Amino acid sequence: MKGMTNIAKPVPRSVLTRLTHYYATVQSLRSAETEWVSSTELADVLGLTSSTVRQDISHLDFAGVSKRGYETSGLEAALASALGADKIWNLVIVGAGNLGRALALHEEFQRRGFVIHAVFDDDKAKVGRKVGKLEILAMDGLAAVVRKRAIDVGVIAVPGPSAQDVADRLVAAGIKGLLNLSSVHIASPDDVAVSDTRIIASLQELTFALMAKV
Repeated sequence: MKGMTNIAKPVPRSVLTRLTHYYATVQSLRSAETEWVSSTELADVLGLTSSTVRQDISHLDFAGVSKRGYETSGLEAALASALGADKIWNLVIVGAGNLGRALALHEEFQRRGFVIHAVFDDDKAKVGRKVGKLEILAMDGLAAVVRKRAIDVGVIAVPGPSAQDVADRLVAAGIKGLLNLSSVHIASPDDVAVSDTRIIASLQELTFALMAKV
């Protein structure tokens, strides 16, 4: 993985999630040419308390100014450094189904510094077809692409029963970051970072919240 974060020690997942929200909010403020923002203003936008905002930002190598708040340019840079958003990250996608193809065609990835170099699938009927400008490749070429393109992250976009095998092959190829979009938990070595994004689970959390309001 590239570089070092400006966060001195690990932070809870909930804090990391909020840091991404701060980053998006500060980017919007910068686009509107807003030079300063207070913790109260950030809290109001994101539905948080100002003390939570201050505590979260204290994890960064960045400090606000009394009675003025945070300079947006400096806060944006500090958040970008912490999140790795100031670097280019090389990705491959494994799984050329509907989800994998949709991700490969998503232009926002490149604008955010995530460069998708290849899409892989073990279905011979899909190999050789195009997804945008990318040709779907056979899985036996995975390791070579990872080495040649210095791939940082492997995106797992396959059905649950295949997810662990795909994860193992990505790790064996030398990848240190996995984005797991499957419906199951995957095991990985301690030196491999894994992020799980489960759409069905998120929907179930939402429906739980909706039912609680009835």
